Amino acid sequence: MTAIKGLLHLLAAVNSFLLRIGRFIAGIAIGVMVIIILIQVFFRYILGNALPWPDEAARFLMLWMTGLIAPTAYRNGGFVSIDMVTEAMPRRIGELVILFLLIVAMGVLMYGVSAGYTHVNSGWLFASSSLKIPLGLIGMQTVAIKLAWMYMSLAIGLFLLTLVNIELILRAIAHMADPDWTPPETDGVLIRAE
Repeated sequence: MTAIKGLLHLLAAVNSFLLRIGRFIAGIAIGVMVIIILIQVFFRYILGNALPWPDEAARFLMLWMTGLIAPTAYRNGGFVSIDMVTEAMPRRIGELVILFLLIVAMGVLMYGVSAGYTHVNSGWLFASSSLKIPLGLIGMQTVAIKLAWMYMSLAIGLFLLTLVNIELILRAIAHMADPDWTPPETDGVLIRAE
């Protein structure tokens, strides 16, 4: 059990670090997304001449924001769940059901990571129709952004969700083995093992 708790402490520290970076980038993404949308509103409704790129840029940022913030929500119990069934069960059986569901979720996440990787690889074949790096401003040729950069948000988000799921499985096992054990704090938030 000491090995599981040691691995859990290490993984909790790694997850805390990665998720803190993810939250920071997601915050920047939502701020930039709001600015881009306001620019589009100005050009479309005030000047009467909509720009071609803001809609796709906002979608790009929304996907990255979601992929980077979802693991934090999952870790902190922010996803929708129906726990009245497990709470009505005897404690040990409820813990086993939760562990089983976390293991099932792990299988789904592993499949998702694999599918996300495949999707990213197909994205290198296609370029965005409106998002371009304006290198023409400095005398070079304008470069269209590959869709793989957008699709990468799915693969990275699912990978981070998988790391969080492993942590939650280890927490559930440690809590089942020692109900009085206090899990490590993460980002100032004590995550429940249930």
